[in-house]
Amino acid sequence: MSATTMTAPRQRIPVLVLIAMAWIATILMVALFAEMLRPYGITAMDLRARLTPPVGFGGTIRHLLGTDELGRDVLSRLIVSVRISVLIAFGATAIAALFGTTLGFLAAHFRGLVEQGVLMLIDFQASMPFLIVALSVLAFFGNSLPLFIALMGLYGWERHARIARGLAIAANAQGYAAAVRQLGATPGRIYLRHLLPNIASTLIVAATLSFPEVVLLESGLSFLGLGVQPPMTSLGNMVGYGREYLTRAPWILLAPSSIIVMTTLSVSLVGDWLRDRLDPTLT
Repeated sequence: MSATTMTAPRQRIPVLVLIAMAWIATILMVALFAEMLRPYGITAMDLRARLTPPVGFGGTIRHLLGTDELGRDVLSRLIVSVRISVLIAFGATAIAALFGTTLGFLAAHFRGLVEQGVLMLIDFQASMPFLIVALSVLAFFGNSLPLFIALMGLYGWERHARIARGLAIAANAQGYAAAVRQLGATPGRIYLRHLLPNIASTLIVAATLSFPEVVLLESGLSFLGLGVQPPMTSLGNMVGYGREYLTRAPWILLAPSSIIVMTTLSVSLVGDWLRDRLDPTLT
């Protein structure tokens, strides 16, 4: 048997995953260059052109996706909304992953009372209705973008903590961690230079799976009026304003809703594909 036939066939990336990757790349490019791409300011009003339909439905090329109830360009607001929603989702996911992984490593290293305390905190967080807590915090402290991102970062950190703790305990039981420890390496060096690179793939997959949940949560809070506040705009904020004009001007709501659905679906598809590729128990 030749060497060519003995080699395993290379796995091709599914078409749907490629489409999802292309969509995510497009969203990221729009978020990065939002100020260059938007044709109008997000607060620029033209009352004479209010509720203008999109091109192809009786509208003009001046407003490709139409205008809202105040004559503001929907496309310009949509582009800036993508930037704000992506910023919130990335920031919140990074905070949750960093905070949860740190607590998971602490629980795996110290064990005993520290581990029990972290596990109790994880159970408390998992049993707490986050939406009600978020509503209470935003109503009591007011709302600002940094506070909102930090609050979103508290969502789902317990998932990262459980994964990091379990993987760190398993890695500590292997020979390479004990060998590095015998050589005199500090705990920080062991976890950051040796354990973390070996479990990073699983943590990255967990982050990609929690990312769409943060997008939906931000959209829900903004829809209720407790998320991003005017004059700033986000995808959920646009949906919240557009619901009052659903029968007269459905494009105000449908444009951001479509972006939310496509983005969350694309990230979920890529996350599932990464899990199948990187998780050795599934291969």
